[in-house]
Amino acid sequence: MKLWVSMLLVSWFGVLGCVQAEFFTSIGHMTDLIYAEKDLVLSLKEYILVEEAKLSKIKSWANKMEALTSKSAADPEGYLSHPVNAYKLVKRLNTDWPALEDLVLQNSAAGFIANLSVQRQFFPTDEDETGAAKALMRLQDTYKLDPDTISKGELPGTKYQAVLSVDDCFGMGRSAYNEGDYYHTVLWMEQVLKQLDAGEEATTSKAQVLDYLSYAVFQLGDLHRALELTRRLLSLDPSHERAGGNLRYFERLLEEEREKMLLNHTEAELAPQEGIYERPVDYLPERDIYESLCRGEGVKLTPRRQKRLFCRYHHGNGTPQLLIAPFKEEDEWDSPHIVRYYDVMSDEEIERIKEIAKPKLARATVRDPKTGVLTVASYRVSKSSWLEEEDDPVVARVNLRMQHITGLTVKTAELLQVANYGMGGQYEPHFDFSRRPFDSGLKTEGNRLATFLNYMSDVEAGGATVFPDLGAALWPKKGTAVFWYNLLRSGEGDYRTRHAACPVLVGCKWDSGRAGSAAMAHGPSRSAACGIFPDRGRSPYPLHRQADSQRLCHQGSPRVSFIVDPPYARFLHIQGSAFSNSANCGSCSTVVFTNEKNPHISGLAQFKRVVQG
Repeated sequence: MKLWVSMLLVSWFGVLGCVQAEFFTSIGHMTDLIYAEKDLVLSLKEYILVEEAKLSKIKSWANKMEALTSKSAADPEGYLSHPVNAYKLVKRLNTDWPALEDLVLQNSAAGFIANLSVQRQFFPTDEDETGAAKALMRLQDTYKLDPDTISKGELPGTKYQAVLSVDDCFGMGRSAYNEGDYYHTVLWMEQVLKQLDAGEEATTSKAQVLDYLSYAVFQLGDLHRALELTRRLLSLDPSHERAGGNLRYFERLLEEEREKMLLNHTEAELAPQEGIYERPVDYLPERDIYESLCRGEGVKLTPRRQKRLFCRYHHGNGTPQLLIAPFKEEDEWDSPHIVRYYDVMSDEEIERIKEIAKPKLARATVRDPKTGVLTVASYRVSKSSWLEEEDDPVVARVNLRMQHITGLTVKTAELLQVANYGMGGQYEPHFDFSRRPFDSGLKTEGNRLATFLNYMSDVEAGGATVFPDLGAALWPKKGTAVFWYNLLRSGEGDYRTRHAACPVLVGCKWDSGRAGSAAMAHGPSRSAACGIFPDRGRSPYPLHRQADSQRLCHQGSPRVSFIVDPPYARFLHIQGSAFSNSANCGSCSTVVFTNEKNPHISGLAQFKRVVQG
């Protein structure tokens, strides 16, 4: 039994050792903690069995000695008159009792303590506990849940019963207090008092709660209530030094306020706030819109707009692979054009990608707008990993499928990014395109032309992809993918595509995707050509649908490259700022236009045409 438990623990050390802290940012990694805790329970039960066996021996010995000493003590001389009894008494005291002493002194807890001590290296940290508490508060705010609802575990889509005890709620309030978040401190400490008043047993006392609560309401500007709570605390614990000092301080402040009012010739009393406090002003200007969309409220999908949305079969712009087996395509939004594809990934492919991504998961980062350095941020709570085609054939297969669907090459795109969201996992409103050159993070220079996002799991509640400027909300559906362009026809970013991943309320969210590059004058990226970017109010069109090249290219277009899938395989390498009108290449498979003299001249340029095949 010991060996088996030890082997289990060693196996999980290998997993946990890869992730260390920040478990709260990935539900996928938190599942490892479930198995680690299960192994600890097995080790604990083994210790209990050993202790019970030892205690059973001790109890048996005690019962035997109790009966024997009762008999011998009744007539000591008569008992010892028998030589065998005399011998056994000497033997017991010389041999048996010392043996019992050794048994009692045996440290059967050593194995369990050793396992626990080693495993504790990989336990969640204070940072994890704080992060988990803040995640619950984020869900509380986003989905307008009161502490009582969360405490009772009454969340939509839940399969398992889960409640917060008094001590759990106190931990929530204390975490908020330590972060200087007095708004949530008050909400959770009031919940603690509510559960204590209901008779729930706890190690937390009312005096402890009132100590935190009184100071928190003072920080929120409610002097009257702070004074009242402090007096209540002192009635429970008259010797509480800090409360005594606070009482004198609060009374002095209240008196000063009254004196100021008298100087202003008013007899009005300071009005108490009645325990109702406003949520602090947030750094995110569209916070209210963003959170309402996450709740499914405020979606601007009007009947007029709905009439412009259709479902169809998508043949990949004539891609041979999709002519026989097209994808189901559904319009999610008209302008900018956002579409959803169905049955993009099979369950087997999803599980395989999750399997190879999980060991590589690391806290997702953002680029600091001031320094350009990648760093973690509270507004992006997830873990991600980057997969190359060499990692597994399924990665190459999924990449090729995305290329067939969109008609965009993946050669200049980012690697396949797999993300797993943690407790209240989110990514607040952001752009996928870069507003600074060094921000792109692409294989080649260029901006993120388009986003292809695979949903690899269903989410019981929350987790929507929302567009605050549009009033659009897209809900995760396992096996589907959504696609949109991030850039306008001019090559500038389409600011309407600012979007967010809403906090996951219930469930485990996995997604994956790639951001296609405009690949300025480098590798192929079809839609980066002038005229291919969707303009405001227009959906993107594949190159072969453009009737004439003058609609594609115009003076002043950016330095770009693009490719078009068969049967319209054309590769245009445009280096000048003015372009030839002869973009159609007939039956040739590749056409390259280059400026022979100066790649940066304006006006009509002299071009060389190279035909291959």
